[in-house]
Amino acid sequence: MSARVIDGKAVAATLRGEVAQQVAAFSAQYGRPPGLATVLVGDDPASAVYVAGKQRACAEVGIAAFDHRPPADISAGDLAALIAALNADPAVSGIIVQLPLPDHLDGTLLTGLVDPAKDVDGLTTASAGLLALGRPGLRPCTPSGVIELLRSAGAEIAGAEAVVIGRSNLFGKPMAQLLLAENATVTVAHSRTRNLGGVCARGDILIAATGRPRMVQGDWVKPGAIVIDVGITRTESGLVGDVDFDAARERASAITPVPGGVGPMTIACLLRNTLLAAQAAAQ
Repeated sequence: MSARVIDGKAVAATLRGEVAQQVAAFSAQYGRPPGLATVLVGDDPASAVYVAGKQRACAEVGIAAFDHRPPADISAGDLAALIAALNADPAVSGIIVQLPLPDHLDGTLLTGLVDPAKDVDGLTTASAGLLALGRPGLRPCTPSGVIELLRSAGAEIAGAEAVVIGRSNLFGKPMAQLLLAENATVTVAHSRTRNLGGVCARGDILIAATGRPRMVQGDWVKPGAIVIDVGITRTESGLVGDVDFDAARERASAITPVPGGVGPMTIACLLRNTLLAAQAAAQ
C-alpha cells in the first residue's frame, strides 16, 4: 500500500478562495474590509519573512494589512500601549504580535494583552480557556488547519483513536482539544511516553509535532492510518518533517508531505480567523 499524499497547497487554496468571496461580501456590506495588524519588534530576518507572507496573503483575499514595526529596544510599556491602541481600533479585526520578542520583553505577558476577540492566533490565555471549555472563540491556526486536512482526506474523526505527539501550548494541547471537540479518542504522547512507537501504532490518526526530523518510523504507523506531519526541519538534504515519509507512506492510507502539507493551511486559517473576528465584531 502506498498512501495518498494530502495536498495542503490545494486545500489551502480552496479555503483562501472561500475567504476571499466572504471578504468581498463583508466589504460591500460594511464599507470596509476586515483588517489584520501585525506587530514585528526589531528586525529578525525569519520573523520578517513570516510577516511578509501574512501580508501578501491578506492582499490576495482583500483583507487590509496594518504593518507595525517598532524598534528592538521598545519598552514593555510602549509595546503594551501599541497593543491597547490596536485593540481599540475598529478597523483592526485581528492582531498578531510576532514571536519571538527581544529578550527584555515577556512574550507571553504581552501577547496576552491582545483582546481575545482579536486574537486571530488563538493563543492567549482567554482563547485557550474558551477552547478548553468548548465555548465559541478563535482557534489556533495550525491545529485548525490540521482538522481541515483530515476532513479533506475523508477521515472519520468521530470515534477514531487519535495520537498527537507533542504537548506544547502552541500546538499539541490545542490540537488535542480540537480533536476531542470532533469526538475523537485522544492520546497526547511526548518525550516521556513509554513505548512511544507502540502508542503511536494504535492511532487511526497520527499527528507528529516534535521538531525532531524523521523521528516517526514506518512501524509506528498503524496500517491504514492518516498521518499528519506538522514538523519541519532544514537539513543538508533539504526540508524534512518529523515523519520518515517514505517508510510511513507504505503503511498509511493518507499522509501530508513536508513541505506542502500543513504549512499552507496555517496562513489560510489565519485569514479565516481574521474574517470571523470581523464578522463577530460587526454583529
